[in-house]
Amino acid sequence: MSENGPVTGKGGCISCGHCISVCPTLALDSDMTPRKEQIDITKEQKLTPEQAELFLRSRRSIRNYQNKPVPAELIRKVLNVARMAPTATNTQGISYIVIRDKQKLRHIADLVLEWMHLAAKTVPIMRLYARAAQAEVDKGKEYILRDAPALVVAIGSKKDIHRTHDSGHSCLSYAELYAPTLGLGTCWAGFFEHAGEAEYEPLLDLLGVPDDKIIAGGILMGYPKVRYRNIVERQPLDVTFDTEE
Repeated sequence: MSENGPVTGKGGCISCGHCISVCPTLALDSDMTPRKEQIDITKEQKLTPEQAELFLRSRRSIRNYQNKPVPAELIRKVLNVARMAPTATNTQGISYIVIRDKQKLRHIADLVLEWMHLAAKTVPIMRLYARAAQAEVDKGKEYILRDAPALVVAIGSKKDIHRTHDSGHSCLSYAELYAPTLGLGTCWAGFFEHAGEAEYEPLLDLLGVPDDKIIAGGILMGYPKVRYRNIVERQPLDVTFDTEE
């Protein structure tokens, strides 16, 4: 405690803003997370449990897209929500690269397939994936990025790969959940992500990833070509409790 009020201990603050948000008398404030920039949610209408469950269960991976570009402003709106996702120790260190140029997207897909064939020489399971992907490409299909009009790449610090990966996925999960509210669909770009995590140099160079950054994840984004009418059931819940009620 100081003459001007309470202060945090040295090294004890990660700028999460929780102390300000939870204070019942509105007595706390901070230069790092100013109260004036926080949104009062005490009077906001809450989702019912049923609405929240329906929203989350209706999420689908979209692999077929309309041949229609996604406006940068719409993607920016999605990513502005994604940046609110929880990150390891509140680093908030995830930034994004968005690719919308068709030729560059095709080049990225070619490089990922190229990496898959190289990886197949030492990783047995990749042989199966590389052959399957190549077979589709030989038929004229864009198998890697699914002809999506946009690829959103999350990047972060190379100093802590595991935290960066987790934080990137957290942010992209927010993005894929919010995107449908704007009429957009998404799908995780799995093969692209593997090539990025392997730090395939031609791919990193094309994307312009800085030397001190790594790819933390990637999602395809675009306007869905089809609309799902039903929620698909999943496998039964498997959970173990340490005590029984």
